[in-house]
Formats: sequence, C-alpha cells, structure tokens
Amino acid sequence: MKEHKAAASKLIYIYINNSPYSFFHLSSSHSTYYKQLVPSKTEHHHKGSNNLMEFWKLFVVALMPIVKVLLITVVGILLALDRFHILTQETSRKNLNTIVFFVFSPALVCGSLAETITSKSLLMLWFMPLNILLTFIIGAVLGLLLVKVIRVPRHLHGLVLGCCTGGSLGNLPLIIVPAICKQKGNPFGDADICHKNALGYASLTMAIGSIYVWTIVYNIVRVYSINISDDEDRAHTNHVKQLEIECTISNERVKVPKNEKIMKHLKVIVEKINLKALFAPATIGAIAGLIIGLVPIFRKLLIVNNAPLAVIQDSIVMVGDAGIPAITLLVGANLIKNLKGLGKQLPIIVGIIVVRFIALPGIGIGIVKGAIHFGLIHPDPLYQFLLLLHFTLPPAVSMSTITQLFGVNEGECSVIMFATYSCAAFSLTLWSTFFMWLIRFDSH
Repeated sequence: MKEHKAAASKLIYIYINNSPYSFFHLSSSHSTYYKQLVPSKTEHHHKGSNNLMEFWKLFVVALMPIVKVLLITVVGILLALDRFHILTQETSRKNLNTIVFFVFSPALVCGSLAETITSKSLLMLWFMPLNILLTFIIGAVLGLLLVKVIRVPRHLHGLVLGCCTGGSLGNLPLIIVPAICKQKGNPFGDADICHKNALGYASLTMAIGSIYVWTIVYNIVRVYSINISDDEDRAHTNHVKQLEIECTISNERVKVPKNEKIMKHLKVIVEKINLKALFAPATIGAIAGLIIGLVPIFRKLLIVNNAPLAVIQDSIVMVGDAGIPAITLLVGANLIKNLKGLGKQLPIIVGIIVVRFIALPGIGIGIVKGAIHFGLIHPDPLYQFLLLLHFTLPPAVSMSTITQLFGVNEGECSVIMFATYSCAAFSLTLWSTFFMWLIRFDSH
C-alpha cells in the first residue's frame, strides 16, 4: 500500500490482483470514511505501456532464434559462392550431408536423450511422443490434401509430403523455449527452474523429433524417389512369376504347410521394408541414448556428477552440437542452386505455409486443450506451451539432408525451406505470444 498525503486527506493506492486502485481516506475528527474504489487512470495508462513493452520483449525473444537460423543460412550461401570455393562442388555438399547423417545426427540425439531421460521423467512426459506423432500424422494428411488440391507435379509429391509432415523439432525449440525463460516477467515462474526444465523438454523434443523425421519423413521421400515405371515393371514380373508358381503347384497338387506359408509371407514383408533405412543412424542413436538414460548402471558410469566415464558422454555431446549449424549451412549452400525457381514453386510454398502455420496450429490448440481437459497432461504451463509449439514449427531442416542423400528435388527443397523459415520469423513470434497469453488466461 502506498500513501500520498494531501491536506486533510490521504490518497492511498491499493493493488488488487496486480491492478492499482485509489481511494480517499478522510481522517477528520479521527473518523474513517472510505470512498468507493476508483481505478487510477494514471496507473492504468502506465500498465498499458508496460503491457506493450512486455509484448515487444516477447516478440524480440521469439524472433531472435529465427534470425539466427537465417544468418547461418546466409553463411551457407556465401560458402557456396564460386568466389570462396568451399561448398561449390556437389561432392563437398554430399560429403557434408553424409557426415551429418552418420555422425552428427545420432550423436546429437544420443547425447540429449541420455542426459535428460530417466524412468520418472519418461512417465511424466508420456504425452509428448504422442503429441509429436499427431503433428506428423495430421501434417501428412493435410499434405495429401494439398497435393490433390493444387495438383502438385508427381516428382514433387515426396518433397511436399515431407515438408508438411515433419516440423523443425531440433534446433528451434532448443533455442526458443530456454530464451523465453530468461525473459523478465515470463509466465512460467522462476527463471532458473524454467530454464532447466526448458532444456530437458526441448532435448526430449529434439530426440523424439529426430526419430520420427529419420523414420517417417525419410521413408516418405525414399518411397517417392523410386522410379515408378521400374516399380510397375518389377511388380508385373513378380506377379507373372507368382502365377506360374501357383499354376505349377496346383497342377502337381502339392499341399504347402501353414508354417511354410507364414514364413514366405514374412520374407516378402521383410524384402519390401528397407530395415536399413528404417533404422537410420539417428534412430540407433536414440535407442542408445534411452538405454543410457534409463539403465541405472550406465547412467552412473556416464551421466551423473563425477561419473568415471563422463568424458565419453561429453565427447558425444560435443560431436552432436556440430549437427545443427552443419545442417543449417547446407540449407544455404543448396539454396543458391535454384533461387530462380521461386516463382514456379509459389503455389506449393503458399500451400505448405498454410498447412504448417495456419491449419496445424489451429488443430494443435484443440488437441492440447482437450488433453488438458481430460487430465492427460500434468499442470505445467511450460510443458503445455512446448506441446502447443510443436504444431507451429516450419519444415524440418533435415529435409535438405534427406533430399541430398537421395539426389532428388534439392533445389526445390532449398527454396521451400528458405521461404518457410522467412515466414516463420513472423508466425512463430505471433503464435508464441498467443500461446503464452492463452496459458496465462487459463491459469487465472
């Protein structure tokens, strides 16, 4: 309570729910009389200015991570110029992609999972893998609709579906969420506790996202990169051979045991599924990280303070930290190849922007709010904010690496990535601000 004396009266400010109110306390004849509470116009004006400043600070905090990504992308463009002759050759870009795929990505996932995952935290955060999986499923469905509606050329189906399916769950949450925690007046409580939890949530998001990207998105692009005509010829040949075998068996009247039939079907399934592609290096890294984090013996050897083999974990983390800038540099290096194709790709770019920045966030709000309503999510505002953020991210940066590995749609992918990340500078900022307001409103 603040008092300001004025003649025979005192002007007293009372703060109710952080809102200033003023009334007169008349002290003549030692009697007390209180006028009706009236909001202070001066304080309301001051509060409005503070709200505007807070909004601007949140806007800057959300904008900075995207600007960092764009700046690193520009560095990649410079390295791909003939004047510098560093990433100008296709072989140099492909070699860097191979290092990212086989070394940086698995180290990044393994290191982050091993440090953050325990059996207790895994039980508390069980909804996160499901939430991220829903973003992939809904994105894939919306991508299929986009392909049909705007009649995407056949050779770009895999690229469009991949961009709509997988979001950038690696570097952006790891930069955005801890940065918001450091902001004064953040809606998530104590800055230190918030920052620690944010790193844990974002690391788990990055690990789960990498698993989904390198299994779901990777295989989507792989399937669509196969020559359709060759597949049809091969299928026709196999069908003819199968008919010949069936005819021979029926003529000889040979009875095949059920166990043998089951084994034959299993062999066909294994041949059709590329297990080597399914268990990508990042997936293997995630499995290793989960084992280290969940098994107490490995955790004591590698993770805890003064662990005897902590140097191994530190080395894995150091190698993994190089993955995010390397991938972002490749986006810029690949971009310079086909910047002229921006006009031709405009309908596809607009469609992907609508899917990832308008449709998905709207659906995500409904999913997360429904999960909160039914008690599926523990009441942590920071955790809820991150679940909402999963639905608002631009396409996964790993799309650039995946297209490079298969040698398809590299230029088109780079143009789409640059356009969507430029748009994300605004959409992520606006959605982040809205989500924080929504969480704060619900808490009251």
